[in-house]
Amino acid sequence: MKKVLLGIAAIVVAAAIAGVSAIGPRNVIGMLRYDQRRAGELKVGDRAPDALLMTLDGKGRKPLLERAPAKPTLLIFGSFT
Repeated sequence: MKKVLLGIAAIVVAAAIAGVSAIGPRNVIGMLRYDQRRAGELKVGDRAPDALLMTLDGKGRKPLLERAPAKPTLLIFGSFT
């Protein structure tokens, strides 16, 4: 029975090592560190939370609502490569 349990433990450890090496140890640590998702609190019809935008000189941040308080604003994120 002990040999079977040791064999299963060895297989689990080998699979974990293979998984970490396939993804990369830095990515695993990054996922564990930065993946702090939680359920949202917004409901349909709620106002969107304010976002801070970097100024063009790169030295400060401005709230988005300060820039366009009464106008609808569209943010487009994309890749142009």
